[in-house]
Amino acid sequence: MKFFKVFVVTFFLTLPFLNAQETLPIYADYLSDNVFLVHPSAAGIGNCGKLRFTARTQWAGIEDAPSLQTLSAHTKVGENMGLGLILFNDKNGYHSQQGAQGAYAYHIQLGNRYDEVNQLSFGLSFMVVNNNVDERDFTIPDPVISQIVQSESYFNSDVSMAYHKGGFFSYFTAKNILLSARNLYNDRYESLNLRRYLVTLGYYYDQNDNFQLEPSVMAQTIERTGEKFVDFNLKVYKEVQDAQIWAAFSYRKGFDNANTEELNYLTPIVGVNFNNFMISYTYTKQSGEILFDDAGYHQISLGFNFGCRSPRRIGGCPNINGSF
Repeated sequence: MKFFKVFVVTFFLTLPFLNAQETLPIYADYLSDNVFLVHPSAAGIGNCGKLRFTARTQWAGIEDAPSLQTLSAHTKVGENMGLGLILFNDKNGYHSQQGAQGAYAYHIQLGNRYDEVNQLSFGLSFMVVNNNVDERDFTIPDPVISQIVQSESYFNSDVSMAYHKGGFFSYFTAKNILLSARNLYNDRYESLNLRRYLVTLGYYYDQNDNFQLEPSVMAQTIERTGEKFVDFNLKVYKEVQDAQIWAAFSYRKGFDNANTEELNYLTPIVGVNFNNFMISYTYTKQSGEILFDDAGYHQISLGFNFGCRSPRRIGGCPNINGSF
């Protein structure tokens, strides 16, 4: 606990000296047993360490199509602490960004029995991002265009907390809490409010007949634009022989301040857990009258659970009981 207090004090003392730009976009990865990618307080939260790789692409076979790859790992250290690391590469045409994020979490057991879930968690993350604009193929004559690869690095940070009680789980995260960024297109520094707030609530129903049900909701809002998004999710699990198959469906409803047609996304996910391995496929399609594009996003997620501890905790969701 003393180390945790020192960490928090150090974190807030360094805030005035850092610059930032928004980092990872928020997709439905948390439904593929990858909650840590969204909420730093999930680092080391369960009985297993978790290694996860994701590859996301749009317009398969098209050169320079939007794509994102992430590699994340987190594990418990001792009885109360968790550590995690995320590496990512995000590319969209001439623009790309690469980053690394380190996270620390502290977990407090509130109940008297370790095998019963009643846990409060806090998490902090720091990240560095390198943004690039590749102007080498630009052919329009303009003194602003240097026809080189321009790059700039930024820092950012998230704060997070979580509470688990039996099958109930909840997370709150404030992302991108630092505010200044450099505009690579006109070489100016701008003060940008990039803060985003996320709340996740859900419940894991264990039917005790090899079938489990997990409804959840995630709400997020962007402070600068006032945009709001709500994910309505349902996930089901079925045990078959030595494996567990599962499927999820997410509907994201977007709201804005202009009362125009909101953005809607439909995301089905299917996956299988076998021993300590996980594989899943995700497809995301935008719907509604106004479309940014008519293509879907495809994503493959691969996972491996390591360093699992026993016993499994009674009634805990899969993020608590990571080993099938």
